[in-house]
Amino acid sequence: MNNRKLIGRVSATEKYPSSCDDFQFWLSDDTILSPFDIVRVENKSDDSVTYGVVQDILHITDGTGHLSNYVSSDFGNVDTVPMTRRLSLSYAKVSVIHNTKENFMPVFEGSPVYTADNNDIEVALGLDNIDEKSAIPAGLMKASNNVAVPIKYNGDFLIGPEGAHMNISGISGLATKTSYVMFLLKAIQYKYKDDVAIIVMNVKGDDLLHIHQPNEKITASQRAEWDTLGIPCEPFENVKYLYPFRKRKDKFYANTALSTEDLAEQFNEKRAANFVYTFEHDISKVDMLFANVDDPNHTIESVLNYIDYGAEFRDVSSWEEFKDELKEFCTKGSGKNNSSNILIQSWQRFRRLINNSINDDVFVNARSLASDLQQVYLSDEVLNINGGQMLVVDIAGITEQLQCLIFGDIIRSVYSLKHGDYDTDDRRSEKPVPKRIIIFVDELNKYAPSTPSKNSPLLANLLDVTERGRSEGVVLFSAEQFRSAIHERIKGNCGTNVYGRTNAIEVSRSDYKFVPSVYANMMTRLKKGDLILHHPVFKTLLKIQFPFPSYNQGGNK
Repeated sequence: MNNRKLIGRVSATEKYPSSCDDFQFWLSDDTILSPFDIVRVENKSDDSVTYGVVQDILHITDGTGHLSNYVSSDFGNVDTVPMTRRLSLSYAKVSVIHNTKENFMPVFEGSPVYTADNNDIEVALGLDNIDEKSAIPAGLMKASNNVAVPIKYNGDFLIGPEGAHMNISGISGLATKTSYVMFLLKAIQYKYKDDVAIIVMNVKGDDLLHIHQPNEKITASQRAEWDTLGIPCEPFENVKYLYPFRKRKDKFYANTALSTEDLAEQFNEKRAANFVYTFEHDISKVDMLFANVDDPNHTIESVLNYIDYGAEFRDVSSWEEFKDELKEFCTKGSGKNNSSNILIQSWQRFRRLINNSINDDVFVNARSLASDLQQVYLSDEVLNINGGQMLVVDIAGITEQLQCLIFGDIIRSVYSLKHGDYDTDDRRSEKPVPKRIIIFVDELNKYAPSTPSKNSPLLANLLDVTERGRSEGVVLFSAEQFRSAIHERIKGNCGTNVYGRTNAIEVSRSDYKFVPSVYANMMTRLKKGDLILHHPVFKTLLKIQFPFPSYNQGGNK
């Protein structure tokens, strides 16, 4: 459908000339335009078309100053209608994003400027060159001329192999970060089916603990938005929920905010399990408990190395025995701390830190095979994940230290799976390892802060994922409130970045220097559900909307 409309002409002056990067044009009085709108200019010299995106819109008059405007209104009489209308106009500043013949000569003075129709927008953004097989819906772009265009990511740049990883930032509640990521994951699950497995961490209440159920509150018009984007409005398929074990029979031994009724349904359907950590199976992972603890002198690392190789710990087989042995190393006169060549103060600090964590119910001396307890190892569940499957790991009710352990366990297990670094008995599934595994984590600033703890093992694993993961099929989707709080190398390796509503202090940070000032200001007042996208294939920043969640959002919604 052709929605092109002549809305103005290029204006090039001595002071403000057109260039290969930008131009300006005056608008007809009846034109309504917005930032992020795309416009079209036809070049008579070679019959090419130049496309640009509106960055700012201004209005000027021939008034020499505010005082002259005040005087012309009968010295400030607000009811006065001036007998002579001032010379005035509105004009727009435009950034050039594409030319159909790669002709980047500046557009000429007086060239007609048109609004862009659906086809124009696709050509301008490079959407016409995206292979439909790899295309992943990103949302709906709505222009001022009532044109709505489905925007698509190039899957090769979102989940590999050309590029990978996505980060989304914005104020909690207003930016709808989680909802958007879940929309993308639903689109990926639908498009890629058995080629992609997904692991999601639930960090708030029961937000993501009903995603296998449909959203009963969705309206017909909201369903239509899913149809427009070519994705069925359905809940997630093949979902399994994993909860930290807790000694509460009335809650099916699960540490979760999910209701008992819902838990009963999930366990009866074999859709849920409770994960535990035992000494023999998981002692090698406890370094993750110290991910947010500064270790500038490598004392914690030294203690962990001694635990791995010291003769005193070889016969330890349970957490209780482990704590007893640590106590010996912290006791003056025992002689054990002398044999380790590690200061007793270091052993005492280590014991204090680890006791705060392993006193949780999730640490058991031995995994039970009792059917009512439903105990599993988290790493085993990850090692047995199949394409098309989705694991939701609930970490909302546990401490930050334990969250670091669980997240690190997931990352290491995924890497072991992709590298084949596991015993053949550990993977019971007869299906091939998924080509790609996506890990979604909220509150990324907890695990990869801009000023991280020295020698953080979790950060080292995250950097490995973002810097080398795309070539191995490991993809990180992450979210946080403030982008500036994230480690530079993590941000630098995210091929796709999404911005929700944020505050004025945040947009003043260096992370937003590349964003035009008008766009940056708009970030502080974006509506709920509006997002700004930055993707390698797109030739400019885009403002989009995305559909209402297709899954049950939980009891607190």
